[in-house]
Amino acid sequence: MNTKREKPKIAVFVDGPNMLRKEFAIDLRELKKRVKKYGRIVIARVFLNQFAPEKLIEAVINEGFETIMVLAKEEEEAQDIDVSLAVSAMEAILTKDIDAIALATRDADFLPIVQKAKEYGKRVIVLGAQPGFSSSLRNAADFVEEL
Repeated sequence: MNTKREKPKIAVFVDGPNMLRKEFAIDLRELKKRVKKYGRIVIARVFLNQFAPEKLIEAVINEGFETIMVLAKEEEEAQDIDVSLAVSAMEAILTKDIDAIALATRDADFLPIVQKAKEYGKRVIVLGAQPGFSSSLRNAADFVEEL
């Protein structure tokens, strides 16, 4: 960071199959607004599988997120995107230009990413929704936003 008190640079990763469901009615614009309280978003990615509705993909793009499409074996196979999201998050963690990562998920499977980010000195924001918002994720994060 330079001496001008530059805002922290944040990489945002959204677990699409886990978070962008009708029952949660999550607004990506609101999600971005919540993350911007902590700094400047420089990476914004939503991970989806090929079963994502066209309107959802369009909404994601309209909000300025990069859409990462992952092939899933079956419609309910959310874990298919977990590896892609984790790899992308690790790349951001290992980049000196990123100060924080924001994970929008309810899934405790991402706990190792949270721990690794902190090990590398990155701040972690976890955005989740009930029901099923992992308490281990909440407890490990520096900041928690419930959507």
